[in-house]
Amino acid sequence: MIATSPPVSQAKPKEFREQLVNRVLVADGAMGTVLYSKGIFINRCFDELNLTTPALVRETHQEYVKAGAEILETNTFGANRARLAAFGLAEKLKAINLAGVRLAREAAGDAVYVAGAIGPLGVRIEPLGSISFAEARDMFREQAEALVEAGVDLLILETFYDLNELREAVFAARAVAGPEMAIVAHVTIDDNGNMPDGATPETYTNKLDEWPADAIGLNCSVGPKATLETLEQMMRYSHKPMSAMPNAGLPSVVEGRQIYLCSPEYMAQYARRFLTAGVRIIGGCCGTTAEHIKLIHAEVRSLRPQIKRLKTTVEEPVAKVKALAKIPIGEKSKLGARLAAGKFVAFVEILPPRGVDASKEIQGAKECAAAGIDCINVPDGPRASARMSAQVTCQLIQEQAKIEAVLHFCCRDRNILSIQSELLGAHTVGIRNLICITGDPPRMGTYPDATAVFDVDAIGLTNIVNNLNRGLDIGGNPMGSQTSLLLGVGANPGALNMDEEIRRMEWKAQAGAEYIVTQPVFDLNLLEQFLKRIEPFKLPVVCGIWPLTSFRNAEFMVNELRVPVPERLMERMRLVDNAEKARQEGVAIAQEMVERVRHLVEGVQLSAPFGRYSMAIEVAEAIGSRD
Repeated sequence: MIATSPPVSQAKPKEFREQLVNRVLVADGAMGTVLYSKGIFINRCFDELNLTTPALVRETHQEYVKAGAEILETNTFGANRARLAAFGLAEKLKAINLAGVRLAREAAGDAVYVAGAIGPLGVRIEPLGSISFAEARDMFREQAEALVEAGVDLLILETFYDLNELREAVFAARAVAGPEMAIVAHVTIDDNGNMPDGATPETYTNKLDEWPADAIGLNCSVGPKATLETLEQMMRYSHKPMSAMPNAGLPSVVEGRQIYLCSPEYMAQYARRFLTAGVRIIGGCCGTTAEHIKLIHAEVRSLRPQIKRLKTTVEEPVAKVKALAKIPIGEKSKLGARLAAGKFVAFVEILPPRGVDASKEIQGAKECAAAGIDCINVPDGPRASARMSAQVTCQLIQEQAKIEAVLHFCCRDRNILSIQSELLGAHTVGIRNLICITGDPPRMGTYPDATAVFDVDAIGLTNIVNNLNRGLDIGGNPMGSQTSLLLGVGANPGALNMDEEIRRMEWKAQAGAEYIVTQPVFDLNLLEQFLKRIEPFKLPVVCGIWPLTSFRNAEFMVNELRVPVPERLMERMRLVDNAEKARQEGVAIAQEMVERVRHLVEGVQLSAPFGRYSMAIEVAEAIGSRD
């Protein structure tokens, strides 16, 4: 007799519904792919392993929990009467489903949701097959009853290629689950976004919107690119929460085995895009493993600070701990003094050198100092590149060029212990100005296999710096001394999801941000809209200004960096007929932008494209008197 865990109360299904509305949830990846990799032959009934090899199934669930999955799907995709009958196992239907839930629940514990997985029947239904709609609904109802009896938190209907069959599954599941339990309904598509039965995104989305499913989406078949593009179409026709669980690309046969070639880094890259598009559940299907889910979870964690683990890393100190009074902004640095006095500031961005010779960068900083620039802004591993330490570059600039530096400090390469150590070190050697950023993921750079950390994102980092400025360590414990770091944060006035950008900006302000530095701005309307929305935060804004060097450079900004450039400016760069004129036109456009933003913001950050510091200095000439 199979032992089963007692069904959970309705509290967990209700909690899941609330979580689905409030945040993004990370689902697990493939079950079959992992079991296959562990030596299970492809012709086995994988669902029966719940009874015959339970340790292997439990181990797979545990790997996904360790990787960060917040939803575990039971190993019951094919545990319906029609599919089990093909293996002579129809009479074990209930036992297989009950055991599937038990194994997932044992791995999930209290923190992870267990989803009862229901797949297609594996046989054709009317009008193309011999199974009637009523018979199909009865089969789905039978499996759903076993899953709900065993205590799942939600039901996931997945990999449906026939819209009529999915209809029967949805209504059967709702009849069993009642009104409280969430149902997620997935279809599978081809590269064009159509279901195998020919239904278009508009057709199946409208149907799914009518039917009693709480969240809808896509899984299996294609990789993340087609999944994202199709989900964006689906969002035109439904406001229900969307779910994405794509394959890791299409499989290739390598030495007799099916191998899915989408790397964990590539899948994680698309996780960020799914987030930006508004997807609420992100996981994977065939070919995705715990390594994929680990990086997907890291992306979600870096962009969603309400995830519990992020909150705990930057929690406020307990009441009994006495924090020191923060040092006023005007006393932290020369930059802080100018911002506190309401004086316009000017930065020039200088990248750290690729080798050990920083003479070019130091000379550029000296030229900027002579031109009246206030600070040199030093990025930290920009575009995930391997360069000299940004902190060391700042030290050299301050010591040898005699101009204050602003240190970009990112989360990508450091755990929270290293973050605290390096921040204390930066303060000790005289660096006082920071811009806290999440950091570009390694896959963007020349070493895509490098491991990222992302213990926290920019919001968590801001909280950590704010604590250090009050004399508290990362655990909220008194240190006996305090830092006086001017706490800057980044923002993007051209963000695709502006509501999300503003929410994150609000969290940064609440975490202790003291000034804002924006991405490059070419569209004044976008900047004005952004400034209006952040007025309540009452933080000084330093606007990014980038002198374009060519029409190709303008195209790169638009298409690869996703920085909006108005068509009229694109046309100006397109019309110049040689490199020097292009440079002059880029400087002229940047000077015009400085003049236009002069009375809207508290300063400008001037980029020096490709190390051309003279271009930034030329742009600075448009600032005029700043005192």
